[in-house]
Amino acid sequence: MSYSTENIRNVSIAGHGQTGKTTLFERLLYAGGAVPRAETVESGKTVSDYSTEEIERKISIHTALAHLERNGRKINIFDTPGSSDFAGDVILAFRASEFGLLAIDGRAGVQIETIKLWRNLDGRNKPRGIFITKMDEDRTDFEKTLADVKEKFKVDAVPFTLPIGSGAGYKGVIDVLNRKAWFIQPGDAPEKEGEIPAEYKDPAAAALERLIEAAAEGDDALMEHYIDKGSLSPEEMHRGLIEALSANRIVPAFAGAALRNSGLVPFLDFAADIAPNPGAAGDRGTGADGAEIGVAIDPAKPLSALVIKTSYDQFSGKLSWIKVINGKLAADSEAFNVSENKKERIGKLYVCQGKKLEEVKELFAGDVGIVTKSATFKTNDTITAGDASMQFLHLRLPEPVHAVAVNAAAKKDDDKLGEFLVRAAEEDKTFRFVFNAETRESVISAMGELQINIILDKIRSNQKIELETHVPRIAYRETITKKAGAEYTHKKQTGGHGQYGKVVLEIAPLPRGEDYKFVNAIFGGAIPKNYIPGVEKGIAEGMAAGTMAGYPVVDVEVKITDGKYHPVDSSELSFKLAARNAFREAMRQSSPTLLEPIMNLTVFVEEKYLGDVMSDLSGKRGRILGQDSVGGIAEIRAQVPQAELLRYSIDLRSITSGTGSFSVEFDHYAPISGKIADEVIKAAEAFKVQESDD
Repeated sequence: MSYSTENIRNVSIAGHGQTGKTTLFERLLYAGGAVPRAETVESGKTVSDYSTEEIERKISIHTALAHLERNGRKINIFDTPGSSDFAGDVILAFRASEFGLLAIDGRAGVQIETIKLWRNLDGRNKPRGIFITKMDEDRTDFEKTLADVKEKFKVDAVPFTLPIGSGAGYKGVIDVLNRKAWFIQPGDAPEKEGEIPAEYKDPAAAALERLIEAAAEGDDALMEHYIDKGSLSPEEMHRGLIEALSANRIVPAFAGAALRNSGLVPFLDFAADIAPNPGAAGDRGTGADGAEIGVAIDPAKPLSALVIKTSYDQFSGKLSWIKVINGKLAADSEAFNVSENKKERIGKLYVCQGKKLEEVKELFAGDVGIVTKSATFKTNDTITAGDASMQFLHLRLPEPVHAVAVNAAAKKDDDKLGEFLVRAAEEDKTFRFVFNAETRESVISAMGELQINIILDKIRSNQKIELETHVPRIAYRETITKKAGAEYTHKKQTGGHGQYGKVVLEIAPLPRGEDYKFVNAIFGGAIPKNYIPGVEKGIAEGMAAGTMAGYPVVDVEVKITDGKYHPVDSSELSFKLAARNAFREAMRQSSPTLLEPIMNLTVFVEEKYLGDVMSDLSGKRGRILGQDSVGGIAEIRAQVPQAELLRYSIDLRSITSGTGSFSVEFDHYAPISGKIADEVIKAAEAFKVQESDD
């Protein structure tokens, strides 16, 4: 069955690890009648955690998608991973959704990943709500968690449900909006509707008044009416809440205990009746001139869609997850892949319940579906009915923070290994695989050690390839610190035409980051113009491998001042060889130095670990740039040499008992000397010997 845009809701469940997201997802599907029974994470049979790796590790690794129908609306629900190693899958779900639901453990409150997810939603101005989980467990506190949210995010979350008790005394929730209670039942039975207990009537009335105020904030006319009359009708309240949420002016709060099937029905009613439909949102793209533009989600316009995810299934093959932005996507039709500039035949079209595919004939604007076995579709591709003037912006993915060099133990398996690493990088855009020609290594990088280990373990077990890994080599650079000059004459006589070229040059340091500047100061035709390209090629070869450790040379100005040629024996090759040797000779005289990459590092840790993390960064030659602390979570900003961060994901996990996280990006190159430089040179020489032996 297909649903029109106004009858579609897209919700992403996200949160810190172990907050009960998958259980909430599973039980919502059960409460909505999408599955006949709800499974537990421990059983390995949940709708969302269906891969071998997820079942074995009892954690979510991939975003899963399922749907249910409520009040005539189709609700697509994304279940996302909680570990920062799989942040890319959370981002694709946020991109495809109009509402984010953050699961918050009623005992632990706001945690590090919650803060990062909230910031991501802020960057999108995305409507969001919170679901305070595990209300039936000891030490849960609904009001304390709301206060924690207020302290850390500076927002007053508006309760749409209130818990009836907590811990062992937990009995269910009050649906504030619809003025009824939902009580937990024995065993695995669904929650049951009932009257609000007498002792909760006053708190429920106060919460309803707060909802009415929130609704009034959704529209100026409603606010005036509320001020004049002191209240709103149910219809006005409903309309105001829709508008306030769509404009991201309120944050709804829910309580529940998913394993007891509690708090689910009120949330599903909210999702169907209050949560934004796709038509109230939009997307972003670039026009024909490259300028960024807003794109409304509109069923009346011609087809446009975005490929948000690529995955591979052992039975169905390649799966392309597609969010339809405009018009409709139909089975057995033709579409145009703007990113690849190719037509694509759409065969069968599906929606999914976890790993189960359900065939549909069409998907309308706002819906998410799957195309199988596409020849050209890949993540971030724009699909249209034939208009190539606009492309959707790519997913805003974080940069990988953990890298490993990898190779097959048997050289015969290298090509096969590369094939599966390329596929892994296509499935997860936060996983990168590149061959570094400079260090001559195949390097994979990802958001953490766990992500890399899962991918490599899968290749080992499925493809039977024995792998070797090691810490990647750093891409150091060499530069000069003072001016120098040199000349070199390349002369070779071999019978017939010989080789002759003389080059005189001067080199000087440039400011850091300016890379290279070539100045031709030849006068009087000492070197004919047609040989100057050969000179430049020779300089480029000289700069490709410096004289200290063989690393590329940067931030150098090279000025050609004189030279000499022979009318018969000179050639471009002769001047290239002369220039290369002249450059190397000049560099030896210019007090060369090594440069190392310096990274901008941002670390998120609980305040109790702040001292240990700062001390560790100091021991890593880090320079602290600043720090902020909000509600017990510290953010540390520093600059640290890349060489010190190669295993930082492992170090930070050890220091913070697995709770810390970080992001890292390249900033600049900085000089190194002394013992550190000596060790780099020694390692480079050892690598050269190893390469020659191989």
